[in-house]
Amino acid sequence: MIRKLMTAGMAVVMFSACTDDLTLTPISQITNTSFWKSAEEAEGGLNGMYVRLRTQAANNMFVWGEARSEIWAQNFGFDPSANYYAFANDLSQVNAGPDWTTMYSVVHDANLIIKYVPDISFPSESEKNEILAQAYATRAFVYFTMSKVWGDLILITEPTEGIEPDKIYQERATQAEVFALIKEDLERSLSLFDTNEFSEGRIKWSEPAVNALKADVYLWSGKKLGGGAADFTEALEAISEVESSDVELLTDFNDIFSFTNKGNKEVILSVRFAEGESTTRTVYGGVTALASPTAPYTDQSVIDKLLPYSGKNVYWQLSSLVTDQFSDEDSRKDASFIEVTQTRDGVTSLLYNIDQKWPGVISGGVRVMYDDFIVYRYADVVLMKAEAQNALGQDPSEAINLIRKRAYGENYEAHTFVSSTQEENDEVILQERLFEFLQEGKRWYDLVRFDKALQKVPSLEGKTQNDLLFPLSETILSLEPLIEQNPGY
Repeated sequence: MIRKLMTAGMAVVMFSACTDDLTLTPISQITNTSFWKSAEEAEGGLNGMYVRLRTQAANNMFVWGEARSEIWAQNFGFDPSANYYAFANDLSQVNAGPDWTTMYSVVHDANLIIKYVPDISFPSESEKNEILAQAYATRAFVYFTMSKVWGDLILITEPTEGIEPDKIYQERATQAEVFALIKEDLERSLSLFDTNEFSEGRIKWSEPAVNALKADVYLWSGKKLGGGAADFTEALEAISEVESSDVELLTDFNDIFSFTNKGNKEVILSVRFAEGESTTRTVYGGVTALASPTAPYTDQSVIDKLLPYSGKNVYWQLSSLVTDQFSDEDSRKDASFIEVTQTRDGVTSLLYNIDQKWPGVISGGVRVMYDDFIVYRYADVVLMKAEAQNALGQDPSEAINLIRKRAYGENYEAHTFVSSTQEENDEVILQERLFEFLQEGKRWYDLVRFDKALQKVPSLEGKTQNDLLFPLSETILSLEPLIEQNPGY
């Protein structure tokens, strides 16, 4: 595993960037005797941590958070990548999907900051505290993500700087222990921020972003780890803090994802992708050349919107099982996908569904996928509020209807939500999250948190709760002699 081979400072060895936030001169060799001496080096270490996190957002965070859900169906070809096995819920020790190696590298980056930055002299204490706050938040987020994917985890809270076997090889901690650390890190992070403002571009952790993460964590532990009412109350308190920050629901749903509107006021935290600064994101829901629509069989206006076809993964498409659930009166439908049809001999048929939420940008006649990966946006917090309220027996109508007013516009009155039983309200909230966050890497986690994955995902038919965790890969098992495979694999 990479974490066993890393030494202090390696987080910032190799990367380049074009923005002020993510620019750092490459350094060939760094050790803890020559690094972690100045505020500038601490800032470089922080940037390295974010760059490493971005490598996970390019593909893996989406695969873990959405690939196993009912959203996706096979396009005209076969996906040759290992991601297919997640998509088909045919995971195994041999085909386990993305492993946790680089996620632990992000943890290592955070641990280096947490260890060394307190001893560095800064122009102001607030600058030092903000860097530490971001490191604690990142470590909490990474452990939270990994625990949702694999359950019990190896807990590493010190940078791996030597080869002592008792430090390198460890057993997994229980989920309860993992979440205890996550919650401690969240509180440490929140205590270190001295403002409720966002970073420029909203691409780094801020106090509102950490509170959004806190709400997410406490909803999960409330439902999945027996935290109950106490955890749901904590989630609502964190949500209240987010509501007091500079956030809003944009009037037009399309504007959230516009390439020229990154870091808008609905965004709470995103991972920045930019041409010339990073590799592209993998964006699913593309189209194969074999089935490219042609005029006059397909409207030219649709063809013009899709061209050029290249740039997205062509083996997956949005499933009709999901797209058929959208109302034509819901503005999120056209903003999220296009149903591409062809008409021949008077008969109209569906070619495929193609995503529209992540348009990328046309550069040199080619579509390149440099859309930001949005980790949290305000609509997510609003629906988390509805979920926590409902779990506490409170009326979630106001929060749900806030989302529906934007979605349905002048047709809202016909779609007004009226509170019912807790079970029925939960079903409505889960469905609203499907419509709102399609293709945003959240659906699988939602299905698991609401305990609906086995009911709603056709490829999970006949499987059990054990199948909801990802398996550990052969590579991980060979490198970690003290851990065992997850149940069911």
